[in-house]
Amino acid sequence: MNILFLNIFFVLTLVPQYLFSQGDHSFYSTFRNISATSIKGHLELLADDSLEGRGVGTKGGNLAAKYISDQFSSFKLNKIPGDDSYYQNIPMHGSTPLNSSELMLVSDKDTTYLNYSKDYFLYRSGQQTFLPAPVPLVFVGYGIVAPEFDYSDYQSVNVEGKIVVYLDGEPYSEDEDYFDGRYPTIYSYPESKRRIAIARGAAGTIQIPLNTFEDWNAVQKNFSFEDVTLAYSVSGNLSILLNPNIAEKLFLNSKYSFDDLIKMHNAKKIESFPLATKLKFRGVFKERDFIAPNIIGMIEGSDAELKNTYLLVSAHYDHLGIGPAVKKDSIYNGALDNAMGVSVLLELAHAFSSLEVKPKRSIIFIATTGEEKGLLGSSYYTENPIVPLYKTVANINIDGIAMFKDFQSIVGIGVGLSTLDKWLTSTAERYDLSVQNIPPQFKSFDAFNKSDQLAFALAGIPSILVLEGTKNKSKSEEEVTEAFIKYYLNYYHTPFDDLNQNIDCEAAARHAKVLFDLCFNLADSKDTPEWRKGSQFINARLRSIAEKK
Repeated sequence: MNILFLNIFFVLTLVPQYLFSQGDHSFYSTFRNISATSIKGHLELLADDSLEGRGVGTKGGNLAAKYISDQFSSFKLNKIPGDDSYYQNIPMHGSTPLNSSELMLVSDKDTTYLNYSKDYFLYRSGQQTFLPAPVPLVFVGYGIVAPEFDYSDYQSVNVEGKIVVYLDGEPYSEDEDYFDGRYPTIYSYPESKRRIAIARGAAGTIQIPLNTFEDWNAVQKNFSFEDVTLAYSVSGNLSILLNPNIAEKLFLNSKYSFDDLIKMHNAKKIESFPLATKLKFRGVFKERDFIAPNIIGMIEGSDAELKNTYLLVSAHYDHLGIGPAVKKDSIYNGALDNAMGVSVLLELAHAFSSLEVKPKRSIIFIATTGEEKGLLGSSYYTENPIVPLYKTVANINIDGIAMFKDFQSIVGIGVGLSTLDKWLTSTAERYDLSVQNIPPQFKSFDAFNKSDQLAFALAGIPSILVLEGTKNKSKSEEEVTEAFIKYYLNYYHTPFDDLNQNIDCEAAARHAKVLFDLCFNLADSKDTPEWRKGSQFINARLRSIAEKK
């Protein structure tokens, strides 16, 4: 077999046929050079114990930021306009409540003292939450106001200056047109409930977990890390998660007992009413102010007009840092969440920087910070964008990379919300992949609202997250599903999401090639993705266009 035939065979087996029609041989040479070895090299550094889990505003987080910045520099990416740096520095505030904090329930007869960690946790903490005088309590069902569903828990009660008490979750429904049926909407999120309460003048909130409650030990683990907020949005309202085991104390001498409330909840008929108890709080905190950066690099597009529009490719580089020890390991490395995602982002940035002919549109690569603390880095970016939001045509977020290299399907988180599904489908077809819906076992995770794509979508940018599906050439769907579940139950947000896992970097490289193709064609297309009619994000897009923001 002669050398020419070998070369042709090599290209044909690794590169989709359509690429030859582009006449850009730099594309398929770059495509072939996307490397599992390079991805592994980035991963082994970012997930190493020496980076101590890449906590926000920590030594390890800063080391990760510097590494990503150095890589962007080596790829010769353009820096932030008007700045000689890849750093978008973000002022942040960290607060850790101490066990000496005092929460008191006051009734006509006595005062009950609740213990931090044992009886309650704070969603948001800081000196602003001090309540020296007893404040009235009002129960407000699920704490939701949803005009599109003609639903309000606040209709019959006045909550101004009071603490509102509500259950987690949202009204039960099997109708897809009413709170998305059996699947959660954004109204089920604690942050949404807090915003609704504050908008109605409430002095604070108490959430009682019923729907998602398993045991208080699991809750204690989740609340063992520092609370971090954007410095300019430090909470001025008390925000409590209450142990259901002591919730009955809130309802003493009120119109209904806590047992009555559970019966109403089970009967799917909830009622709002004032409580007889009041609340006082004196918090004691360990606090700090610090700077944590997003890392941003750019590649200029090749078209004279379209280069002034942008594709945004993102991945968060932070993780949980150092936390409670499990089997003597206290470093929460976040190898798959999301050191692997950042490693793929770096490989994509390298690939696009290597192209002799760049796509028509410009591309922004952003490694965000603070995702684990509430999408802080991506939210800050949308409030302080380096280019106008309305000129940003789409966001491809990377948070989760294929575990198995023989995957035959992909899942578009956010598919159906926008016309990005058109680009995703055409990309999948070129690789004989099917686009699969979110498997029902995982839909309850409500994945679109759990990572940075949500922050970009809320700013009006059509966004999508592309994950590996359950169809696989060498494994059954049951085996793949079982592996996903095993990861979420035993590794996700634990010290064991580290380099000791069996991580397949060849799978990551194949996933990266699919993303490279998707990003290239989005950036090279004259068509612009749009939100579909009925999407909750359309108005934000229209507003950013009208305001040229």
